[in-house]
Amino acid sequence: MTQRDERVLVTLAEIARFAGVGRAAVSNWRRRFGDFPVPVGGSDASPQFALDTVEEWLLTHGKLRASNGALDRLWPHIEALGDRDRMGLVIAEAGLRLAAAATVPALPDDVSKLSRGELRLVDEAVRAGQTVSGAEVFRVLLDRWLSTHVRQITTTPVPLADLMTALADEVRERRPVLRVADPACGTGTLLLAAVRHWSAREPLTVTGLDIDPVLGRLAAARLALSASHEQVEITIADTLRDAPGAGALADVILCSPPANERDWGHAELATDRRWLFGQPPRTESELAWVQHVVSALAEDGVAVVLLPPAVASRRAGRRIRAGLLRAGSLQAVVALPPGAAPPYGVGLQLWVLRAADAIPGTGRVLLVDAADCRHTPTEGGTQVVDWDGVQERVFAAVRGDTPPGVVSVPVVDLLGEETDLTPARHVPPAVAMSAVELSRSWARFDRALVAARDAGQALRPFASTHLPQPRVAVSVGELEAADAVALTPGGALLEGALRRGPRPDRGVPVLMAAHLGEAQSDQWWMAADDVERGERERELTVTGFGDIVVVTTFTEFDAWVETSTPTVLGPHLQRLRVDPERLDPWFLAACLRVRFNARQAGTHASVSSRVDVRRLRALRLPIDEQRRYGAIHRQLVEFERTAAELSSVSGTLSGTLSELLAVGQIALE
Repeated sequence: MTQRDERVLVTLAEIARFAGVGRAAVSNWRRRFGDFPVPVGGSDASPQFALDTVEEWLLTHGKLRASNGALDRLWPHIEALGDRDRMGLVIAEAGLRLAAAATVPALPDDVSKLSRGELRLVDEAVRAGQTVSGAEVFRVLLDRWLSTHVRQITTTPVPLADLMTALADEVRERRPVLRVADPACGTGTLLLAAVRHWSAREPLTVTGLDIDPVLGRLAAARLALSASHEQVEITIADTLRDAPGAGALADVILCSPPANERDWGHAELATDRRWLFGQPPRTESELAWVQHVVSALAEDGVAVVLLPPAVASRRAGRRIRAGLLRAGSLQAVVALPPGAAPPYGVGLQLWVLRAADAIPGTGRVLLVDAADCRHTPTEGGTQVVDWDGVQERVFAAVRGDTPPGVVSVPVVDLLGEETDLTPARHVPPAVAMSAVELSRSWARFDRALVAARDAGQALRPFASTHLPQPRVAVSVGELEAADAVALTPGGALLEGALRRGPRPDRGVPVLMAAHLGEAQSDQWWMAADDVERGERERELTVTGFGDIVVVTTFTEFDAWVETSTPTVLGPHLQRLRVDPERLDPWFLAACLRVRFNARQAGTHASVSSRVDVRRLRALRLPIDEQRRYGAIHRQLVEFERTAAELSSVSGTLSGTLSELLAVGQIALE
């Protein structure tokens, strides 16, 4: 590896990536091998090691993974550059060389060229492309660069890019597309989606602009490696101020413009020809981009633009929205579910645009509310979208159908004091329940009511009693010392093995303290093979029937007996496995779960307090008496379950009846 004179530091997670194992395995190596490299930086919680020393140790012990090893060892050197732009320029240059790109976006004068050390890193990346494909080398480096700077760089998720591309094609009724443009192309995700969608049908020219020279060169490299026959034109320029290539009109424009900009050129662009519907206010930079896009469309062109939801309703943009409606330029507004694109907590919108007065309009605008199209079928992530459901609803609307969540509104009905284009404010409520479905809901309620009543009746005979003297208690730590119980903490989960969504038959559920309240359809899980390997190597904690699980965070503190399928425990969870001849698990769980026990065992009095499981206390009773108390606790758990089911069914039924009442769909006689 080059640059040996510069000490490059790596973390435990990066060492794990070199070796192709989980971080827990590397921690085990540190404990087991006396010659494991000593930390040279970082902290006790996050130590850092010298890369050259780590490489030598891994080679000596035969633990260096061959696949992608060169890239794993190259990345820390790139990361050691420390600057986002310098790292990006190195990766972009490597990609351009790997693609042997004929045209390269020129760097602005204020961006320095690569130094000798940076060029050596480029050479290393090119050499890595001799063992794996150049596209794979660039993809790995780009993905790591983006994940390192995720707070600074916003990218369009691939499923959304594919949806935008397919939507534009559907609106155009699949007519030929010769030129696709993105005036704020970033790293080129939307243009790449266009290449995937149209390149097999006709010769394609893709043009992109971006003000950031690093992103522009990365986009050029990405497209050069992916687009074999397409003509690619990437320009580094300020789209709104410079408006380069104004004469080259596009058949399709796909764009995710920057939001909430203030310094976009409001003053100097006051008389710009692109403001067909009025000069955008300083606070409405998004409408400046919308008008730029409309002006750059060919006569039969279509644009799909990703925008924040406030653009559809802010009062400052009312006049421009009205102009877009009157001219027939705004064809549709699609409200996406939260989680479709950054910022993930906001439901963004797609605006479908045409050139002004390009073709005779219908005098109507299509509004689609797809905000409810959500589930979690993919791995990881915090909020994912039912993309198939979104596409099905949007395409049905474009073809003239009116499924739930879709409405076609006359333009004249939208013009007014607000000109609010938010779909949810115009789409009629989709509340419908047949008599059979309503009868089934009441039957579920009746069953839950009977079950809760029976469980309560079973507990009613038990009364409080006063003892002449307090019972003797014993701590979990003392029980552990006596080998009556074994404690095993949950830990870090295997890197890349975690999944989220509906669990398959061979999937093993994963429990994490931060996600205890999530629905079963939204649970985390791992493949059975990964769990077996992790348990065999003692990297995972897996429960069995009769184990006690304790949540050790004070706010979520709880304890219960595991009676379902084996479960993998994450951080802040403890597994207690008892000796059944000496301890009844149901009795022990009943003692441990009470809140005053957690307060006494808490590490400090605050919301971030942790519960020291070994300090939790339980009564010292003979095993026969423990089992009698344990049987009562099982009845109490059943009562809690049936009461929760009754609450859930009642809430659902009440909500449905309220909605039917609000829309006048309840029969009064």
